[in-house]
Amino acid sequence: MLPLQLEQLSFAAGDTEIIRGISARIETGPRTIILGPNGAGKSVLMRLCHGLLTPTAGRIIWHGAGNGDVRRHQAMVFQRPVMLRRSALDNVIYGLQLAGKSRRECELRAMDVLEVVGLAQHAARPARVLSGGEQQRLALARAWALGPDVLFLDEPTANLDPASTHDIENIINAIHASGTKIIMTTHNLGQARRLGDEILFISNGRLLEHTPIDRFFKEPASPEAAAFIKGE
Repeated sequence: MLPLQLEQLSFAAGDTEIIRGISARIETGPRTIILGPNGAGKSVLMRLCHGLLTPTAGRIIWHGAGNGDVRRHQAMVFQRPVMLRRSALDNVIYGLQLAGKSRRECELRAMDVLEVVGLAQHAARPARVLSGGEQQRLALARAWALGPDVLFLDEPTANLDPASTHDIENIINAIHASGTKIIMTTHNLGQARRLGDEILFISNGRLLEHTPIDRFFKEPASPEAAAFIKGE
């Protein structure tokens, strides 16, 4: 379903224009980081791509996928994931059952991903009593279990401690290594360097740069990006 083509994409809430005429082509393979300051429009852009919001203008085109197929091939993990009122295991199983898999198949797949993210020992615990870092790992497991072609991650380590952030980043790398395309928002420069292969830099709702990670940090093409890198 990739490449993902954005054509003059805009979004407004009332009289406030949040996304302003963004055009980009996102390919299979490289980990794509949507980077920019707070309030730049990163999360809104991701929600538009995922289908949670409808553009005010412009188009979102998924290669080879009709509108009804798109959501079945992608998943999204939010900054503050919502945990169902059930066990960690059943949180993962629930999504798999909605995808039409048998209970036994769901249980096996769910336990596999819980093992990979380090939560197998907590499978029977209520998801809502897990720590913030554990809940985010569970959210990643829940999405990964579905085998999406594309995984959107919206500030997945915001408000987590360094140890939990390290765990989440390792899981993201494992998901990428399994063949899932990663598209992630962050305002953390260090995290962008660790996890990114290419940068979409957004400021004030506009896409100012779409470039490989090394070039972005060595030779930013816009004054806004240069100032952001310097922390100004």
